[in-house]
Amino acid sequence: MERKAVFRTEGITKVYGTGPAAVHALRGVDLALYEGEMVVMLGASGSGKSTLLNILGALDTPTDGRVFFRDRELTRLSDAALTAFRRDHVGFVFQFYNLVPSLTARENVALVTEIARNPMRPEEALERAGLPDRMDHFPAELSGGEQQRVAIARAIAKRPEVLLCDEPTGALDSKTGVKVLEALVSINDELGTATALITHNVGIRKIAHRVIVLADGQVAEVTENDARVPPADVSW
Repeated sequence: MERKAVFRTEGITKVYGTGPAAVHALRGVDLALYEGEMVVMLGASGSGKSTLLNILGALDTPTDGRVFFRDRELTRLSDAALTAFRRDHVGFVFQFYNLVPSLTARENVALVTEIARNPMRPEEALERAGLPDRMDHFPAELSGGEQQRVAIARAIAKRPEVLLCDEPTGALDSKTGVKVLEALVSINDELGTATALITHNVGIRKIAHRVIVLADGQVAEVTENDARVPPADVSW
C-alpha cells in the first residue's frame, strides 16, 4: 500500500542575513514525512535540523522552495492561515518544557484542549504520556522527565497529525530520557501520529522507522531501520 506523505518539501533553502555575512542554514532540501512513521533527524550543530523542523511546523518560512502539508502548500499561506495550521495540525515538543509554573499538570494541558477543535481530555493525554498519578502536581513538584512528559501530553492533547520534537531528551539523564522516548514511541504506535525527532544522540536513531542525517544544510543520508529497538535498549 502506498504511503501518504504528511509533509513534503521541494528544494527549500533558508538564508539568514545578506551579503558576505549571510548564513545558509538550508541548501535545497527535498524530503517527505509519512503518515504513522517516526523519523529521527541527526546532524552536528549548525547542520540545519532545527531550521528544517521549524519550517515544517510553520514557525519559520523558507527563503526559497516549497513546503506541502498533504496537498496544501504552506509556503503560499498567510500568517493567519499558518497560525491556524499550527493550532489544528501540529504538536511541538522542545528541549525546555515551557510549562506555566502556577498551573498543575492537568491545567497546563487544558490550556491546549480549550482551543483545539477535537481535543482529548487532559486526563487521557497525561495517561498516554505516562503520568496518571501526577496530574494535580505543579511543575516545581515534578522531575525534569515528568515535566517533559507533561509537555508531550500538552502537545498531543489536540490530536495533532504530526508531532515535531526538538531535542526532547537533551536536558535529561539517560534513565529519564528513556521514559520520555517511551512516551513518544507509544503515541506514535497507538495514535499513528507522524513524529519527527531531532537529537544529537546517535543511539536514539534505533527507535525510528527512518533516519535522516543532515550536514551543512543538506540531506546527507536517509536510511530505514529493518527493526526498531525499544528505548530501554538504546545506547546513550
